[in-house]
Amino acid sequence: MKLIIRLVLGVAAGILAGLYGPEFLIKLLVTFKTAFGQFLGFTVPLIILFYITSGIGSLTKGSGRILGVTLLLAYLSTICAGLVAYTVSSGLLPDLVPKLAANLDSGEEILPWLVIELAPLMDVGTALVLAFMFGMGISITHGKALLKATEQGKYIIELVLVNVIIPLLPFYICGVFAEMGASGTVFRTLETFAWVLGVAIVLHWVWLLVMFSIAGGMARKNPISMIKTMLPSYMTAIGTLSSAATIPVTVDCVRKLKVNNHVVDFTVPLCATIHLAGSATTLTVCTIAVAFLETNQIPTPAQFIPFLLTLGVAMVAAPGIPGGAVMASLGLLSSMMGFDSSAIAMMIALYLAQDSFGTACNVTGDGAIATVVGVVSEGRWQDE
Repeated sequence: MKLIIRLVLGVAAGILAGLYGPEFLIKLLVTFKTAFGQFLGFTVPLIILFYITSGIGSLTKGSGRILGVTLLLAYLSTICAGLVAYTVSSGLLPDLVPKLAANLDSGEEILPWLVIELAPLMDVGTALVLAFMFGMGISITHGKALLKATEQGKYIIELVLVNVIIPLLPFYICGVFAEMGASGTVFRTLETFAWVLGVAIVLHWVWLLVMFSIAGGMARKNPISMIKTMLPSYMTAIGTLSSAATIPVTVDCVRKLKVNNHVVDFTVPLCATIHLAGSATTLTVCTIAVAFLETNQIPTPAQFIPFLLTLGVAMVAAPGIPGGAVMASLGLLSSMMGFDSSAIAMMIALYLAQDSFGTACNVTGDGAIATVVGVVSEGRWQDE
């Protein structure tokens, strides 16, 4: 919540600086925004490489069959939630979001004093392929030394995220909105935020109803009662902004759904990392909105579906910190959707504004997945 407050203050400060601040201050903020954007682009492939490699390499325990079922259900839920969000937001947002494309390039262009080119060590595609190659290799060969090195790299990147990138995000957002304020587009951009966030939160609950209706039908339980049982997990996630921090509460809630304890202990911690339906929903809605603002067009299914399928995998690399999912998606937004630094900044601001609700959707949906896994695996834990 402190991060969200700092983000709001950054937006407000940027607007005031852009509208009323001296040119010196605006140029300073824009210069920082440009430099920070370069550093962010440099860091993204490293996030993907270390987090995905560590995550896949660590998946070595538990039943292979049940592991496969859990992975499949979590991925399908994430992708289907994104597809529902794409369908709904593609129909709604062109009418709800003001058509700003003609205004985004108007007004005075503010140039930074200095541009430092910081090329990433590799592109996003290379990072993904390397992560899967080494992650699967570590898992199959039980390469403890390489896994330890990967986890140390992950720890270093997390230190950079927690101590550098996350604290400086409000200043980055401040620079973006100062530039918008100076160019005269800021108020129409802010007008879109309320609509976008409202659509995302409604779609979270739509998808939770779908998940628990399926799980309830398979387990012969009332889906509404199941959702009520999971509400403590939902509320805890809103407060913590962390799937990992909510695991103890989620475990307790899922056990009250009368799911096998072995299934609960296996699926809930795993799904806290791999099930990201709420995050996919939010990222989809925000991507559609920002793409529409930038181009006055909605991405076609041929453009968006490959992005979504890749996003479902890349988000496994999401660090367990506020805004982790959007951080893991930045490289894909740039390489596959063509987002520039301003669009990336708007994505970060939109996502962080509702991050707690996306996380709450993720962990609440874990109860539905655990229920389905419990039905599918009934009687098999003893066999294996």
